[in-house]
Amino acid sequence: MKEFIAITKALSDENRVRALMALGDGELCLCQIIEVLGLAPATVSKHMSILYQAGLIERRKDGKWHYYRIAGIDASPVVKQALKWSLKALENEKIIVADAKTSCCVRDKDREEVSACYSKN
Repeated sequence: MKEFIAITKALSDENRVRALMALGDGELCLCQIIEVLGLAPATVSKHMSILYQAGLIERRKDGKWHYYRIAGIDASPVVKQALKWSLKALENEKIIVADAKTSCCVRDKDREEVSACYSKN
């Protein structure tokens, strides 16, 4: 029950859902997610932490870069069902389609270029 509640709380915020959906096409670094959502780095970091704690995403660090992806085969059945439902239910939502186009473009950019706007702070 606790896992289910954590998942529903994580999915109760539009920006967290947008971030999760942006990962549907593969791994993104934090700077790329920031670019897609157009939010402050600290805000996006907090959202990603909540998604991670709910088990919906996995994360890894490579040097100074933090990468996120949808939870994989080791995820619990509840997480797998929540992800399947979320990804399918929202695939045609306007904001999700727009974010997918943005994330596609962001994937092609150099990470240094994407992160330049906030790395100076």
